[in-house]
Amino acid sequence: MGSRNVHLPSENRRRFIDAVTAHVDEAAIHQIERPHPSLWKYYILCCLMVFPLAPILLPIHWFRYHSMRYRFTAEGVSMSWGVLFRRQILLNYARIQDIHLQSNLVERWLGLGRLLIQTASGSSTAEMTIEGLQEFEAVRDFLYSKMRGVKDHPHATATHTVEPSGAAGSLAAASTASDAELVGILREIAAEVRSLRESVEQQASTPAGGERHV
Repeated sequence: MGSRNVHLPSENRRRFIDAVTAHVDEAAIHQIERPHPSLWKYYILCCLMVFPLAPILLPIHWFRYHSMRYRFTAEGVSMSWGVLFRRQILLNYARIQDIHLQSNLVERWLGLGRLLIQTASGSSTAEMTIEGLQEFEAVRDFLYSKMRGVKDHPHATATHTVEPSGAAGSLAAASTASDAELVGILREIAAEVRSLRESVEQQASTPAGGERHV
């Protein structure tokens, strides 16, 4: 079954992101929480292609379809599914490295598409596959815009160090003083041990006194 993959070369990716960020409707993307009902039709057709296994595969895909949830937030995207064994994948936009758009013949007939999201983990497989979307191009543009926003403002996710003040500052100063005192004591102990070892070695190397003759 043929499929359509859309992959942008690295030299054109930034230009494409600049073009799509201007018309992304984030409010509409945030409202997407479930796959389109046509996904269940797609699952049925896929199960019927292996008819002997259909009685086993149909319940599995039914539970997957009815339990699948998406969530797009300001920080990242999450996907969850499963009833007995619940699975959940969380991806921050800063981790997204590449996005592939895939749609086979049946999916195109139903107006569906899948987004394969890859991260910088080094794996060749997708970290998350968002399936059952009719707004797949809009979701792809939204994810690209979030990627661009994170890379253009890396300081937004940086960790800031807060200087202690007041009682916290006093405790920190006291802790620093105690550490310095402990280091001094350890150095004195090390010097005493070194001196004792040198004294023992010196006594061991000194020849014994003359023997007494009867």
